[in-house]
Amino acid sequence: MSDALLRPPLPRWPWPPVLAASVGVHALAAVAAAAAPAHAGGAAAVVALNHLVLTGAGLWPRSTLLGPNLRRLPAAAASRRQVALTFDDGPDPEVTPRVLDLLDAAGARATFFVIGERVLAAPALAREIVARGHALANHSAAHRHDFSLRGPARLEREIARAQHILADVAGVRAHCFRAPAGLRNALLDPVLHRLNLHLVSWTRRGYDTREGSAERVLARLVRELDAGDIVLLHDGNAARTPHGSPVVLDVLPRLLAALRAARLETVTLADAIAPRHAPA
Repeated sequence: MSDALLRPPLPRWPWPPVLAASVGVHALAAVAAAAAPAHAGGAAAVVALNHLVLTGAGLWPRSTLLGPNLRRLPAAAASRRQVALTFDDGPDPEVTPRVLDLLDAAGARATFFVIGERVLAAPALAREIVARGHALANHSAAHRHDFSLRGPARLEREIARAQHILADVAGVRAHCFRAPAGLRNALLDPVLHRLNLHLVSWTRRGYDTREGSAERVLARLVRELDAGDIVLLHDGNAARTPHGSPVVLDVLPRLLAALRAARLETVTLADAIAPRHAPA
């Protein structure tokens, strides 16, 4: 008997209220246009406005309109004064090993949202991340710029491919996903539901892919930093300081010192957040 037949059925995907309302808007617009053709233009305008709202929600990385989106750690983790350090776009053979050394020196743990193709290019580095006590999470297979324009089948292929890469290379069954650049569309959450993945964004970010000033990046990260925060940094595609160093390497030691001073503990998302559905 196949694994698919043995696996218990998933709970029904919960329609986000805005999407359920969107279906109603389309249905009412169709009925109104059919009943009163003279008002078809107005009905089309309402539908267009509805699509603008959905598009805007997808372009807002921390939005919850299109489905669940973890922007902070659960209350239990916050009560333990835990924060999550997350690194995107790696692994990077130049930067990631130095990030790991800085984390080790501080006794800190982090979550690395890795790109599948970069894992294939540096498999030993992906395994080292896990061996050093950190977590790997899914940041898509190729980090495509058109990710948010894809339909459900292509979204599922892209995300599932990254899942398979993480399992094959590092023995990891990730249960957290972050969209490339944080951008998505209304079709993503049903895919994540089927793949048993949480969408994770962040509480605060330093814009360290475009800001070369360590001081400015750090200021954004530590302003009102608090228990339960999810902090976004990049070990891949990191901006460079005026001296040519990846800015994350200048920021991270000072950020870790700030966490210690605030008596905040780092935790991986794998430890802080249970899978979206109970494992089969």
